[in-house]
Amino acid sequence: MAQNSKIHPALTGCLNSTAPVEKRINFSPGPTSLPKEVEKEIAESFHKLGFTSLAISHRSPQFEEILEDTITSIREVLNVPDTYEVLFTHGGGHAQFAAVPLNLCVNPSDIATYIVNGTWSQKGRDEAMKYCDVHTIEAKDENGKFTVFPKLKEEDIHPESKYVYLCSNETVNGIELHRLPKLPENRKHIPLIVDASSDACTKPIDWEGANIGVYFACASKNIGHPGVTMTIVRKDLFRGKEPSKLCPVVMSYKGDGRPEKPLNTPATFNIEVIGMTMKWLLRNGGIDACEKRSINKARAIYDVIEASNGFYATPIKDKNLRSRMNVPFNVMGGDEQMTNKFLIESWEKGFVGFATLTPFGTREYLRASLYNGVTEEEAQILANFMTNFIKQNSKK
Repeated sequence: MAQNSKIHPALTGCLNSTAPVEKRINFSPGPTSLPKEVEKEIAESFHKLGFTSLAISHRSPQFEEILEDTITSIREVLNVPDTYEVLFTHGGGHAQFAAVPLNLCVNPSDIATYIVNGTWSQKGRDEAMKYCDVHTIEAKDENGKFTVFPKLKEEDIHPESKYVYLCSNETVNGIELHRLPKLPENRKHIPLIVDASSDACTKPIDWEGANIGVYFACASKNIGHPGVTMTIVRKDLFRGKEPSKLCPVVMSYKGDGRPEKPLNTPATFNIEVIGMTMKWLLRNGGIDACEKRSINKARAIYDVIEASNGFYATPIKDKNLRSRMNVPFNVMGGDEQMTNKFLIESWEKGFVGFATLTPFGTREYLRASLYNGVTEEEAQILANFMTNFIKQNSKK
């Protein structure tokens, strides 16, 4: 205990900076802060007369109104066609790693193709291997690192695949698909499954052009609070069809999929918060304006990295693949002393979340996550700090 007490809080992943509250900026990879307007709206909702969504029945007309309003807002933000159902599921992205094959692969011999280009697509693939015959398209560079995305060739996608799966933003690796790929001509009929947990509602989606079958996102990065997953499923993939016999009914799109009659009690408060966030997006220019903000925020940080003459470095060399959501960077090639100094000084100024504890162990790179709750001004404040840190610590 005595030894641990000497470790600076910034080096333990602590988010409680000693900076004034108004100076604190959360750059965590998730869960992270909501937009300030949404946080204010949530606080104000607790002072209204009557029950809040924390304490109303999911069968009540009050919640039915909240649910309908939230779904309508999601459809408007993401331009979701009527051919898709908007669901709210439990268990985060991990549950969807299993739910997707269990719903779309009726037999263990059914085939699914997985594009593995990072930590989360790899985890999705590994889970699916329990339930179906998985074909993998792996994307690693010459050093065996996840820093690239493959060209999708017809011969690499099994023609009998029930779906093709990808993660559109790999938070750990810093790779993002700024537009979803279209499958080769003779494979374009195969539904595309998209894990959009960390980039949902930050850019337009071409639902029909990309032939999306399932699009899911846990809420705790860009669209709300931890505890609910927005899962958007094309209706023809589950209406009138049976999932695998191994599929728990609570994970079945057919059994639990209709929002008007959910099998399990939904996360009422969390769903309302998603609705609040969607309305905030609409008030602030919708998805196109949101994408512009994301581009500007990421550019502010990457520009500093590029201009640092190696003081900072990011692993993704292809600028077209660099994540706007999660910017990985190291300090002086990963020098431990200088990295710790960066973490401590930034923490004392109120910038937190660059090195949160994760199940993946210690990594070479810090991360600045720039989700919807981070403003352009806040991203620029970080960029200015990074620039000043170079000036103060570069060798003369």
